[in-house]
Amino acid sequence: MLTLCKPKREDLWFRQMMLADEETMSYNHAWGGTIPWPEPEWEAWYDYWIINHEDRRFYRYLKNQDGDFVGEIAYRFDDSMQQYAVNVIIHSRYRRNGYGSEALDLLCCAAKNNGISVLYDELAIDNPAIRLFLKKGFRQPRTNH
Repeated sequence: MLTLCKPKREDLWFRQMMLADEETMSYNHAWGGTIPWPEPEWEAWYDYWIINHEDRRFYRYLKNQDGDFVGEIAYRFDDSMQQYAVNVIIHSRYRRNGYGSEALDLLCCAAKNNGISVLYDELAIDNPAIRLFLKKGFRQPRTNH
């Protein structure tokens, strides 16, 4: 259903649109919701994530069978946690089509192919994606109470 696509610089409009869309970014309400991403920041971001990823970062767009961009997947090494953190965003207009599940599978497969065996994500407790992550084998951290 989905294919991975390394975005070109001229494709970054899609990421900007997703980050600015309130419904798409509603999962991010605990951290401020939408994220401004002006075009002057694109070049440095592209160099960091796509060109000079140093095998510590992975980023791809998701395309559906019609060739439309529907979301993004990424992972990055988090120095403070000493783990790889993940990111999956499906544009709101494409949700409820199974794309989130497939996207997470594709991300885990890419990580495994790159020698990464453990991934984590910091989801807000009210984020509906928690069910998907748990279903795919992610676990909630133990708390010391």
